[in-house]
Amino acid sequence: MEALLQHLYKSSHAERLEGGDINQVFKVEHPNGISVLKINAKDDFPFMFEKEANGLNLLNSTFTTPKVLSIGSFNNWQYLELEYLTESTKNKHFSQQFAEKLVKTHQNTQKKFGFEENNFIGSLVQSNLEKSTWKEFLIEQRLQPMLEMAVNAGEVNYVEGKIIEKFYARIDDLFPIENPALLHGDLWNGNVLSTSEGPVLIDPAVYFGHREMDLAMMKLFGGFDKQLFEIYYDLYPLEKNWQSRIEYHQLYPLLVHLNLFGRSYWEKVNDILKQFT
Repeated sequence: MEALLQHLYKSSHAERLEGGDINQVFKVEHPNGISVLKINAKDDFPFMFEKEANGLNLLNSTFTTPKVLSIGSFNNWQYLELEYLTESTKNKHFSQQFAEKLVKTHQNTQKKFGFEENNFIGSLVQSNLEKSTWKEFLIEQRLQPMLEMAVNAGEVNYVEGKIIEKFYARIDDLFPIENPALLHGDLWNGNVLSTSEGPVLIDPAVYFGHREMDLAMMKLFGGFDKQLFEIYYDLYPLEKNWQSRIEYHQLYPLLVHLNLFGRSYWEKVNDILKQFT
């Protein structure tokens, strides 16, 4: 670590920041200013930071995201250097600003569901092979890979996993037709910062998908005001009964967490799926 700091800055002072389980994250004061430096072992997560930078730059068309200052590798490390943004208490305009920016993000569309490259959600590779329909994409690129990973790891047995097939058969009936929307992809409260300039997004897992996926992720762990969803709905109305679909959209992040953190998340997945048996 010290050798990397010397390589990048010559002289610096680094302070460890709270981060995820994957990266070491530092606030670094150096002769040119203050930066956030994210590092991990380059052989463990190849090109992770290049993909993160691509996601940040794409979201920056509608949201504020930290500027990407540099990306590279040194010895066995890979690193991403980002602009340091000072956090502040949410002001009275936060929900309005966030909802407006999220609407503009979701109105960014393309012909197919998916993305031009695979990326990461947490430490897991997220496959984004483009598909013409939401049903194809949701099954083949989201739910089935995560379920197979859980079965192969022994967290879920094969018989248990078969329950999801009844849900697959109902997807076209359950989900309204929507244009593919640009999604943050991992939009929980920990990936949203409040600054004096308004809301900032970090740690994206971008792709073009059903826009209710972002809203479902926002509701999964809480931390967002009811007012924010009301403003979003007024600006960009959702198809009726969208609240009843939230749990279906939460299947993917729950399966991701099952693979990252263990069997305890299967109970919630099973509760959602057993209504289709």
